[in-house]
Amino acid sequence: MIDRADIYVKAGDGGDGAINFRREKFIPKGGPDGGDGGDGGDVVVVADHNMSTLSSFRYKRKFNADSGGRGDKSKKHGKDGSDLLIKVPVGTTVSQVIEGKSSAMADLTVDGECAIVANGGQGGLGNTHYATASNQAPRMAQKGLAGEEKTLVLDLRLLADVGLVGYPNAGKSTLLSTISRATPKIADYPFTTLEPMLGVVDLGDDGFVVADIPGLIEGAHQGHGLGHQFLRHIERTRALVYIVDGGAVDPVGDMEKVKQEMLLYDKTLGDRPSIVVVNKIDLPQVRDNMDEFAVKLGGPMPLYISAATSEGVSAMVGRISEMLRHAKPPELAVESDDEFKVFRPQPRNAFSIVNSGSVIEVHGDQVEKLVAMTDLDNEEARMYLKKRLSRMGVLKALEKAGAKQGGVVQFGKVSMEWE
Repeated sequence: MIDRADIYVKAGDGGDGAINFRREKFIPKGGPDGGDGGDGGDVVVVADHNMSTLSSFRYKRKFNADSGGRGDKSKKHGKDGSDLLIKVPVGTTVSQVIEGKSSAMADLTVDGECAIVANGGQGGLGNTHYATASNQAPRMAQKGLAGEEKTLVLDLRLLADVGLVGYPNAGKSTLLSTISRATPKIADYPFTTLEPMLGVVDLGDDGFVVADIPGLIEGAHQGHGLGHQFLRHIERTRALVYIVDGGAVDPVGDMEKVKQEMLLYDKTLGDRPSIVVVNKIDLPQVRDNMDEFAVKLGGPMPLYISAATSEGVSAMVGRISEMLRHAKPPELAVESDDEFKVFRPQPRNAFSIVNSGSVIEVHGDQVEKLVAMTDLDNEEARMYLKKRLSRMGVLKALEKAGAKQGGVVQFGKVSMEWE
């Protein structure tokens, strides 16, 4: 099962505004009538119950939304770009990766739930917006703003009510096939199951979904035995069933190691409702040691079953159903390397300047957007930009920061030679 994928998404760019003048017979004073550019399409991730894995992202990893159309004459607005819908299985989390660090964006746990992960660029204004009493024939228009581009990680965590956990070859797959219609691969060697499996236990209104988590071993939280790939599927389960191989050399020790690995991965798993089930009671040595198991395991009395012969399985299913009636959905902590941040509102025109010696950088959403949407090859547009920057106080701040004619000033992604 493909349960993790890295993808690149690019929202649509905004269309450029148009420079045009109305010229019609018998209308001597037409004036500017250039239309605005269309907005670029957003990239939207949508949870779809018809999907069960992320295998569709194995070969296609780049996704681009449509860009907006250019403005046209007669104040015609450019066509808006269509949004791009990316379908993922229910239970997928979406994180953005920036310089190797992940930042949580969305956790899609309901069919049809969606999240905008990249915003389309704004369309540029046509020259009709720049007409003034002193400039009745403006020959400038805005460029469309580039759409956002991001590297994302899609991470699928199975949505199951109960997780079956235990050492390899403890009989989890056999038990899953016994209580549901799931058909996992079953063999008498460890690590037969190489991917999580789901099965539905049909009890009418009290039915539930069971996940067979591939065998966990010591060091699983560090990735031993591919444990780090499987452990995250336990996070969403409401309850846990520890399957103990009664015929193992040290069955109790195996179970304690599994519990320890789960706590090292996520300490909140220790608070999850759980039961202990000793499997393979059909073996004489296991049946003879039932009292000894109970003493060594401690805590609540374990259940004894044989997944192969179905002995005790009905009682176990009933106990699980009863446990789920009182179990609450876990609060999933989406992975993120970001530290907790306090956001405070900033003035709309706020900006900052950093002089690194060779380049002076100007930071600020409004000023960066203004420069990005300016056609720097158009002299009239450059003069308009200079006026706007002067009103915002950017020019004076640049002079104080040491900006000189011929030097390089960086506004976001746009570099320009200072005049």
